[in-house]
This record gives sequence, C-alpha cells and structure tokens, in this order.
Amino acid sequence: MLGTICDWFWWDRLWLPGNLTWPDLEDSNGRVYARSSHLYVTLPYSIVFLIVRYLFERFVATPFAATLGVREKNRLKVEQNPVLELYFSSQCKTPGQAEIQGLSKKCSWSSRQVERWFRRRRNQERPGVLKKFREASWRFVFYLGSLIGGLVALYDKSWFYDLREVWNGYPKQSMLESQYWYYILEMSFYWSLLFSITFDVKRKDFKEQIVHHLATLSLLAFSWCGNYIRAGTLVMLVHDAADVFLESAKVFNYAKWQKTCDGIFTLFAIVFMVTRLVIFPFWIIHCTWVYPPDYYPVFFGYYFLNSMLIILLMLHIFWAYLILRMVKQLLFSSLTKDERSDNEEEDDEDDDSSTEDRDGHLKVSNGCGANGGTSHG
Repeated sequence: MLGTICDWFWWDRLWLPGNLTWPDLEDSNGRVYARSSHLYVTLPYSIVFLIVRYLFERFVATPFAATLGVREKNRLKVEQNPVLELYFSSQCKTPGQAEIQGLSKKCSWSSRQVERWFRRRRNQERPGVLKKFREASWRFVFYLGSLIGGLVALYDKSWFYDLREVWNGYPKQSMLESQYWYYILEMSFYWSLLFSITFDVKRKDFKEQIVHHLATLSLLAFSWCGNYIRAGTLVMLVHDAADVFLESAKVFNYAKWQKTCDGIFTLFAIVFMVTRLVIFPFWIIHCTWVYPPDYYPVFFGYYFLNSMLIILLMLHIFWAYLILRMVKQLLFSSLTKDERSDNEEEDDEDDDSSTEDRDGHLKVSNGCGANGGTSHG
C-alpha cells in the first residue's frame, strides 16, 4: 500500500514534462540535479540555526538592546488568590461583567479589584519588549544575510537579467552550489521557525503561522524536487527584500525610536509594493506562466506551481491593503491598536502603551514575511 502511494506520488507525469522520466535526470557528464534526499539535511541544519539563534540573542541582541535603551517594563504582580487563579487557568482569562461580579462575591473583593487582578494577570503572561527585540533582531540579521547572499548568488546569472533563460533547457538544468546553499539555508531557517514557534512571542494567529510555515516549506520542497530552482531563487530574493525593512522597523519600534521606526516602515511599504505587487506578478509570474509552453509541453507541475503563485499574489494584495491603511494612519493620524496584536493592557497604576500600539501595526505585516516567508513559493 505504502509503495503504491509512493509510486503514485513520484509519478513522472506529475513532476516532469511528458517527454522525460526520472532516469533522464540522473547525474552525468558533469551535470548535478536536485534530489529530494538532499532536503533531509535541512532538519539537522535547523537545529544549528536554533543554536546560533540562542547565542546571537544572548551575546549580541541583548547587549545591543541595552545600547539602544531597551528595558523591560516593571509589571505589577497580582496578589495570590486561589479562586481567581483557578478561574483564570481553567475557565477564562477575560471574564465578562457577570462573571466578575460573581467572582467578586466569592473573594469578597470589589469588581474593580477583580478586573485589575485579571488585567495584571494577563499582562504577566505577555512577552516582554526585550524578548520581542531579540526575536526581531535575529530575523533581521537572517533576512539581510539571505538578501545579500541571494544577490551574490544571482547577480552573474543570465536568468537574473533575461527571464526566458529560466526555462532554457528545463528541466535538464544542472544545480549550482550557490543555488543549493540558498535553498538549504532558507528551508532550514523556516524549519527552525516552525520548531521554535511555541517558545517565540505568541500571536493571536498562532495556528495560521503554523500553516504558513508548513505551506512555505512545501512550496520550496516542490520547486526543489521539480527542478524549478531558477524560478525559486528569484521568488525568494523578491520576498526577502521587504522582510529586511519590516524586521528593522520592529527593532527600532521596541527601542522607541519612533521617527526612525516610522521612516523604515514607510520604506518597507514602498519596497513591499514594488517587489510583491509589481516585480512578482509582472516579472516572476509572467515568467512562470507565459514562457514555459515555448520550451516544453505543459503538465501538472506547471499548473500547480502557477496556482500557488497566484494564491500568493492574492495574499500580497490583501496585505498591501492593510499596509496602506497603516501608512495612512501613520501620515494623517495617530497609530491605534491592531486587532491581531496581543498588546499589554493599560493598568490604573501602569500605563505605558505607546510602544505596544505601534507593535500592533507591525505585527499585521508578519504575514508578509517573517512569520512570513506565505512569503515564498
């Protein structure tokens, strides 16, 4: 049964043009082709990424945060109350007014005291600004390195300037060492994000992030196994560009450099629009949709790849709408909280929400890249 499923999954007609079979892509005459077995190495490399990330956050990001004046906020701790703690952990973290009145009677507290207890208890579970700063710094360093590495790997390639060269000789295109490492490191990074998602700052779209990372890895793996590597590297490069600005905006947001944050976020919005709403559809998708039939008979892989890229474009349009709304608020009004962010709530004796308000808007853009990369196809 398992063998039948495997044979069906790797059926030549799903992955290759009609005139080719898998034996035609065996390494020979100096040509090296991508193999699904190559992807196994991404799992141990993802562990290496987690180790490097730990060292970076502890010995680089933390001192850098201190240099920029990033300090953890002193949060008021709640009084010990077994009744409220039991309700908080087992029933609901945000009780309604009727529940609050019932709890106030059980505890012999006023409704105001119960409300304040739940507000402070919720704040205690929220990650501190230093943790957010370290995570954003790590993602910024990776995306910056990935962008530079991608440019170094592609700047001297013919298909970087002439997109028709993406399909010249497809699928008998020998894999280059630079392409190998570009893919392997990118996929290893996304595996590390998936493994660390339960320990990272938890967003309200936690489940959506998991689906996003799995979808990204699946699309990268498909493009690898189908030897769409030239197109895949171009897609990764286009998407990494905006993520660099997004994560750097977050870094300065947590440092409360508001003017710098606003300026970088505006740059992020411009780069996002250019790369994902202009270059991506009118160069990359045009390349994968229009040119291939001139080089080989279309098959399932052609339709699957382009369907995924079109879905990705639809997401880009949705995110662009949200980003433009944020830019409008940034230019013409004060920033307000975003419904996706898990912001710290104001307390009667503990009111400092300006950084959290801005963070709410930057979190909207997570889907555009960092907890991005729906970002790669």
